[in-house]
Amino acid sequence: MTAVNPPAIGRELVNPPSDGISNLRFSNHSDNLLVSSWDKSVRLYDASANVLRGEFMHGGPVLDCCFHDDSSGFSASVDNCVRRLVRLVFSHGKEDILGKHDAPVRCIEYSYATGQVVTGSWDKTLKCWDPRGASGQEHTLVGTYQQPERVYSLSLFSNRLVVATAGRHVNIYDLRNMSQPEQRRESSLKYQTRCVRCYPNGTGYALSSVEGRVAMEFFELSEASQAKKYAFKCHRKSEAGRDIVYPVNAIAFHPIYGTFATGGCDGFVNVWDGNNKKRLYQYSKYPSSIAALSFSRDGRLLAAASSYTFEEGDKPHEPDAIFVRSVNEMEVKPKPKVLP
Repeated sequence: MTAVNPPAIGRELVNPPSDGISNLRFSNHSDNLLVSSWDKSVRLYDASANVLRGEFMHGGPVLDCCFHDDSSGFSASVDNCVRRLVRLVFSHGKEDILGKHDAPVRCIEYSYATGQVVTGSWDKTLKCWDPRGASGQEHTLVGTYQQPERVYSLSLFSNRLVVATAGRHVNIYDLRNMSQPEQRRESSLKYQTRCVRCYPNGTGYALSSVEGRVAMEFFELSEASQAKKYAFKCHRKSEAGRDIVYPVNAIAFHPIYGTFATGGCDGFVNVWDGNNKKRLYQYSKYPSSIAALSFSRDGRLLAAASSYTFEEGDKPHEPDAIFVRSVNEMEVKPKPKVLP
């Protein structure tokens, strides 16, 4: 019997969440994939084997998750709690509540550089936690840092932390000295920020908005560095002479080539070469909005959450699904510049 090639959008994972997918992330050590959802679960999949390895139920919808090591992680929930999820591969894995915010927790990151967990909340604060001690806020909370508005997105590179909030604020911190931001910026995009992700080489960050644009920014404040920044339009279409613009929900950098994928409410995933300002590839349309994207540690796999993000209110929509596709080098490798 001839093998059936997986569709261009990839292979659909079994046992998907039953409500909106808020984030997904590959492990740094394997093809394990951690997925958080509005159905109050965090799920652990082996993406290569297409197997659900474990599931944790929470007290409310889960807005973000991240790995600690290959079988444990952390979660951020609408019930205001920050949880440590231990032994994810077993159904009897246990959870610890590291602590709480005063409002839903929107984002969570684990810093391998400092061993701390960083969370951002709609309570307009950032909190750092030390998960190595005993559980309970009095043991784990390292510090609370006031933000200008509700936190929408976080990204880490080494000791650098980028915080994007409502009101188009961007704060840049050094995790070794959180007393105040190294830099306070305003987004160069006119509309609400959806996602921020640091470049794999640590020189800057990409930031996306609800209005079909991505800004490429640099940390270094010298004139030469700032001259390199730019923004571009994406995830748009023209229909009957009108420009229809979609939110850009997700950005994921390729770990080898430094190119990046964006996912939008138009159901498309595009791959970009930021240095050469070119689109390298567009994958076939997914059934619903792209809510989250992640490349595996070696860049061989791309996971995409096809999950309606309610940008047009409550309406009938395709079931929430996770697709994992094999990445062809020509889709993500920058093309050499052709000299005139």
